[in-house]
Amino acid sequence: MGTLLNILHVVTAVFIVGPMAILPMTGMRAIRAGNAGQVLTLAKSTFVLSLASLAVVIFGFGAMSLAEKRFNLSVTTPWILISIVLYIIALIVSLAIVVPFMRRAGHRLQEAESRSSGATGTEAAPTDGRPGAGNSMSEYSLIAMSSGISAVLLLVIVILMVWKP
Repeated sequence: MGTLLNILHVVTAVFIVGPMAILPMTGMRAIRAGNAGQVLTLAKSTFVLSLASLAVVIFGFGAMSLAEKRFNLSVTTPWILISIVLYIIALIVSLAIVVPFMRRAGHRLQEAESRSSGATGTEAAPTDGRPGAGNSMSEYSLIAMSSGISAVLLLVIVILMVWKP
């Protein structure tokens, strides 16, 4: 049973946490392209995957509880505790900053699209691929910075899980 939980822990980390970290970067490309629908879809996917990443934690706790006693693993084991804290921070950053600002950028791009389609004889709002097109530069920068922080935290967790100092 311990082996099964280890496998589930690693598989969910790869197939859920990996995309959770990468999708916002794809979202930034969609923002630059001015693709509102794609940005909103990626924001929703990032939200769902962020919540689904809790399965990684559940399987990790299960694997830890079934580990051989000689490893003496518990929540207070330093590398496990640090990993839990870093995961909580990454999850909060993703859910509280990345997803809401991706949604905001998507809605701003939709507004720009509707203005441009409703404009008769006037110049449409710029959505020419610039980060500031259809949204403010600070929003784009905040998505870039916070998704980068989240990805780095998740990378540190992977290092701790493999290294087990």
